Amino acid sequence: MANIRDLKKDINFVLGDIIEAVYLWEAGSDNKESKEGSIIIDKAISVFDELMDKVHKKDVENNKSHFKEIRAELEKKATELVEDLNSLAN
Repeated sequence: MANIRDLKKDINFVLGDIIEAVYLWEAGSDNKESKEGSIIIDKAISVFDELMDKVHKKDVENNKSHFKEIRAELEKKATELVEDLNSLAN
């Protein structure tokens, strides 16, 4: 069960840090509540909900591979969100 707890924490921390980075970008660039920032935040929240649904899925044959896939998906989607955030800074 420790793996599930750690995975949930990782999902929360990674996506929370991305959302925080959007808020910092908005504060630093005087773009309070920007449309672009809101889109990234909405995507991050959607990814969070999607991944947590997968974590709580009960009818899984191989838990280890299932959670490994979730970690890989978290990494991929977080990278995409960070790239979107970096494009705002340019």
